[in-house]
Amino acid sequence: MSVISGDIPNPDNFDGDDGGEDSDGVFRHVSPDDFQINANSGWLSSEQLETARSLVPIVCVEIVPVRVDDRGRVTSVASLTRLTEQDSGSQLSRTLITGRILRGETVRQAILRNVTQDLGAMALPQLPVTLQPFTVAEFFPAEVSPFCDPRQHAIALCYVIPISGDAQAAEDAVDVEWTDPTKMDKRYFASLLHGHDQVLRAGLAYAGVHI
Repeated sequence: MSVISGDIPNPDNFDGDDGGEDSDGVFRHVSPDDFQINANSGWLSSEQLETARSLVPIVCVEIVPVRVDDRGRVTSVASLTRLTEQDSGSQLSRTLITGRILRGETVRQAILRNVTQDLGAMALPQLPVTLQPFTVAEFFPAEVSPFCDPRQHAIALCYVIPISGDAQAAEDAVDVEWTDPTKMDKRYFASLLHGHDQVLRAGLAYAGVHI
């Protein structure tokens, strides 16, 4: 599970006036200032992060990125494809968007930052009206449940987030792949490791997609 966030989005990627709002209102009340690190931020050094992981659960968001039609029905779901090392060698796997919530950061800011980080500044996510997740997934370092993150105990607030812009693979992803949910088979779900397949199934059911 890719939980830890990396770079801060470049402020140049935010165009528009009035706090970074674009024509669709996607970035309403969000500006580059929301991403600035200061002495009181929750951005931890590697050593601090390892200490935190050893002491407390890490709170994060997990996002199911979707495209919807004009009636709000899910038409496709995005997954990030990555090369992972297995016993048999490198293997292509899928993951959803995940990232921890920084201290002092709102849930919506965490969603926006992680989507921008993984799908690019032009993804234009539609931030949720309500902060209630469709489920909460609890990941453990040991395989004591279907949800496993070998590095840490992590608690993920899970959201279905429509993407209205252009999504491009960023960070360490090989590609962003959009898939019609009605065409997802067992092989597709098997490529989502460590319980993310169950998160996706729950998210699709929440969005009214039955597979």
